[in-house]
Amino acid sequence: MQKIKDFVKKYARLALEILLISGLVAALGLAYWNFAGKKHVVKELAELAEQVEAAQEDTEKVKEALEASEKAMQALEDKQHEFEAVKSAFANGVLLQDIETLYKAQKSLTTERQVGLAALRLLTKGAEDPDTVAAFEKSLEMAEWNTRLQSVCAAQNALAAAGQKVTLLSECQRKSPAKDKDKEPDAKDKHAKKEGDKGHDVHWGYEGDNGPEHWGANFPICAKGKKQSPLNIIGPFEKSKDTIAVAYKEGPLKMLNNGHTIQVNVEPGSTLKVNKDEFELLQFHFHRPSEEQIDGKNSAMVAHFVHKSAAGKLAVVGVLLNEGKDNAAIKTLWANLPPTEGQEHVPAKVKFNPSALMPASMSFYAYEGSLTTPPCTEGVNFYILKTGVDMSKAQVAKFPFKMNARPVQNLNGRKISAD
Repeated sequence: MQKIKDFVKKYARLALEILLISGLVAALGLAYWNFAGKKHVVKELAELAEQVEAAQEDTEKVKEALEASEKAMQALEDKQHEFEAVKSAFANGVLLQDIETLYKAQKSLTTERQVGLAALRLLTKGAEDPDTVAAFEKSLEMAEWNTRLQSVCAAQNALAAAGQKVTLLSECQRKSPAKDKDKEPDAKDKHAKKEGDKGHDVHWGYEGDNGPEHWGANFPICAKGKKQSPLNIIGPFEKSKDTIAVAYKEGPLKMLNNGHTIQVNVEPGSTLKVNKDEFELLQFHFHRPSEEQIDGKNSAMVAHFVHKSAAGKLAVVGVLLNEGKDNAAIKTLWANLPPTEGQEHVPAKVKFNPSALMPASMSFYAYEGSLTTPPCTEGVNFYILKTGVDMSKAQVAKFPFKMNARPVQNLNGRKISAD
């Protein structure tokens, strides 16, 4: 019996030891499994931390961008409030009425004043007001096309902003510096429409795709107008009721090569009198050959003297230039031709009197026409002098433009008169 008890006790202890060892092994296995799992979790946590850090950096960038956008929006709102404040200040129209009254009392309304008046109309009455649009269009008609570029651009951009369909001149558009750097066109190409160019640049010239037959695409009056210039002057003539006389004064010589012609800008004080109406001489320029024809024949060149009245009406006196002997006035002009295109050239101590290009007789042919260059505005009175002025063949050849004359236009029932 004692042996059995000892045997049972012995094997019970062995079983207990085996059980303890198994428990220890299980505990060790569980510990290892926990350790391995925690190591994997730690790795995942590290990766997650990196992602969170990157997200925080992106969030900071987005936050900075939002702050910058908010500042820009605030600045825009401030400008909008500023504009609204200015507009509301003019809304009663009193200032507009006062300025219109003041301008009516003056002898002349310059293009710059017309643009300013139109801008005041825009602030007072808004872009949808017909008078506002008409005022800007009037400023375009009044502008000396090549010497009043700033006014022309201001009016064109204002009309575009008002929702009007306006094709902007290339000079009036913002240009990319990079594009300008890539290619600097030569003088001939600056005023030529680029082949395949489908943009809004409006270039015009006297040859090819931008020649006179294509002007109407961008300047409708050039194609649709019924009183266009120049004309072939041929009889029978009506008797003119007008009398003309010029009173030109000597002044500093101011010359401009505008890419289309040589133009001489004239200081105030030189006038043309048509009956009792007085016109101020603004500038004169040249065309080769003459744009006007007499009985179907062109002269070597023509000088157009452009005048404007206080009411804004234009009158052009044309002096035909024939090949003959040297002309002293032309010699002075050609000796001081502008060295660069687009900039007014004022040679030091050189004075010029436009009357030096006038013939002795002021007998004329007269008709109602238009500007002979875009935008071809109508309502221009032309007085083409019957007596021409000589210039030598060499002087004709020295003119920088080989051809810058618009072809003669249809008479369309108009009558040409002669004094």
